Amino acid sequence: VYEWNYAGQMMAIRLAEAGGAVDRERLESELFSERYLIRRPLLQALEPGAGGAPVLLIDELDRTDEAFEAFLLEVLSDFQVTIPELGTIRAPEPPLVILTSNRTREIHDALKRRCLYHWVDYPDAERELQILRTRLPHAPEALSRQVVAFVQAIRKEDLFKAPGVAETLDWATALVELDAIALDPTLVIDTLGVLLKY
Repeated sequence: VYEWNYAGQMMAIRLAEAGGAVDRERLESELFSERYLIRRPLLQALEPGAGGAPVLLIDELDRTDEAFEAFLLEVLSDFQVTIPELGTIRAPEPPLVILTSNRTREIHDALKRRCLYHWVDYPDAERELQILRTRLPHAPEALSRQVVAFVQAIRKEDLFKAPGVAETLDWATALVELDAIALDPTLVIDTLGVLLKY
């Protein structure tokens, strides 16, 4: 949500002490003011945006602990946070919030009830090839097509975790770094650890 700029606060304290007479109350109110507040993404998402409501992306919520999820539920219910030294900061316009999950743990029902759910499946071969071409434009065309065809086929197997698009890109990058121009069984066996993690 936020943190205080401790280095800046320490410098202000040292400067005040070096200057002689220190009004402790005034100094304390200055140290815990907007000037020394470092806004992190959750607090930034509560600020008004020039082009409309801000967008807050919380990626892989299932990888956070349940305490964060509970805190997030509180933040998203009222779109406000309280900073003890400053008071409550409310969003003039609620942000658009996008939560993602890989389903490594169950998200609490209270949070799910406040969300619209949309399943994003793996892309089809044409779309995945387009992504690969965009991210690795220097990859040989034949290799790119073979990589995508291989990944599309292997996703149909009974794997502990099917490779995602990120793994496709990682594998294609590794193959390009190895100066591969086409897949062959030895190359696949030697580099499969880049594609499959389990």
